[in-house]
Amino acid sequence: MLILQNISYKHNNGDLLFDNISFTINNHEKIALIGNNGVGKSTLLKIIASELKPSGGELRTSSEPYYIPQIFGQFNHLTIAEALRVDEKFKALKEILNGNVTEENLNILNDDWTIEDRCNDALNYWQLSDLDLTQKIETLSGGQKTKVFLAGILIHNPELVLLDEPSNHLDIPTRELLYSFITTTTNSLIIVSHDRKLLNILNKVYELSKSGIAVYGGNYDFYTEQKQIESNALNQDLQSKEKALRKAKEKERETLERQQKLDARGKKKQEKAGVARIMMNTLRNNAENSSSKLKSIHVEKIDGISKELRELRSALPDIDQMKFGFDNSVLHTGKILFRANDINYGFNDQFLWKENLNIEITSGERIVLKGLNGSGKTTLIKIILGELEPKQGIVFRARNKSVYIDQDYSLIKNQLKVYEQAQQFNTSALEEHDIKMRLNRFLFNRDYWDKFCSSLSGGERMRLILCCLTINNESPDIIILDEPTNNLDIQNIEILTAAINEYKGTLIVVSHDESFLEQINIERSIQL
Repeated sequence: MLILQNISYKHNNGDLLFDNISFTINNHEKIALIGNNGVGKSTLLKIIASELKPSGGELRTSSEPYYIPQIFGQFNHLTIAEALRVDEKFKALKEILNGNVTEENLNILNDDWTIEDRCNDALNYWQLSDLDLTQKIETLSGGQKTKVFLAGILIHNPELVLLDEPSNHLDIPTRELLYSFITTTTNSLIIVSHDRKLLNILNKVYELSKSGIAVYGGNYDFYTEQKQIESNALNQDLQSKEKALRKAKEKERETLERQQKLDARGKKKQEKAGVARIMMNTLRNNAENSSSKLKSIHVEKIDGISKELRELRSALPDIDQMKFGFDNSVLHTGKILFRANDINYGFNDQFLWKENLNIEITSGERIVLKGLNGSGKTTLIKIILGELEPKQGIVFRARNKSVYIDQDYSLIKNQLKVYEQAQQFNTSALEEHDIKMRLNRFLFNRDYWDKFCSSLSGGERMRLILCCLTINNESPDIIILDEPTNNLDIQNIEILTAAINEYKGTLIVVSHDESFLEQINIERSIQL
């Protein structure tokens, strides 16, 4: 189905993204392509789809792949029919049915007499029957755009399908439809995704990293088990090397102390025996040379172990190198933070919710806020935060410190540098070196300190917000997260999950990612 041999790709500035990528995809295989942000997953899909040329290597496919990208902005000016590449066939079919049977129309249609029926069936399957094929893509929501291109699979029935984050903009019912489609389809699939439920229905995992492609013959759960085994072995090696380094340093100290004692004792004996000054100097030089040789032997050994230790530490997953350190000392479990009695919000004299809301939120709770698009999730969040007041009903808000992290990470100011952004949250007058130490904890080393925040990826922006929250002298009483996993890779989702699980305050989350909700121990839901 697909053969890649020694594929490499360089950016326009000459920087190498990946090198010597080789693998084969067979008929009906369903592959998860995973890897950290920036390793080149989307670039590799574009190379397979012939949208980018590799810098080196060879690629062979049995037919043209069908590619659904992560971002659809480039299609906004097209109609649905044009984006699905069925517009010309539709026109030709219409003309033929109206009696204009020309050779050109027959060539365009190419005996595809069922194209209209397939389009209708595909749009019905993806619950898009209310759409007009002449509608522009720009008029659709993110979820509708994804579903339109998913419908294209059923229309064209390609042998190989490439999907880049297909579940990103889909609500839970549509995700279930996607999972069902992936399970039952006979198409060969390569899917880039951070949706762990989706990844678990694929039967092979290809992990892309700086060192190439690693293949795991099972679903995502199998992959994580194998990675845990590798991580345990790495940690054992690390502990063993740390122990060896301590012993080597102790041995160096003991040997040098023993040598110094022997030299001092020898010197006293020689002085008592009345050894000539010239002979004393020779003996002293010999002793110094002997000590110097011993020291260089130990330094060489210590340097060797230290180098191995650095290499092992650099191979550790980022999450194992991080320390969160939330200050939870002022958080009191069970305190009522927000209460709403019979509230509603109105637009143009119409109420948003059919029934008035009665809600109570207490300190320490973990809540998911659910509802279809337009059900008022953002409005309720703004009422909780005090940014909006209801049109009717009574609201009580305890004095509290709340942090709202939206999908765009608006807390991060693009015009600031990373260090300057961290300094904005420095309410406890930490020294510069303390702030930089915190930044290091969140994997922002000195190379990042003077970078503008506008250049950070979604995962880096999320890590910087978490870092800023720990720089602040008090943890917030409430953290509200709006679709926090949408722009994150799996590694950064794990980092976010670990940070949230260390946080002891109140958590309100809007998310369609069921695996994430399960892992952060959500206790109850508010359904709008």
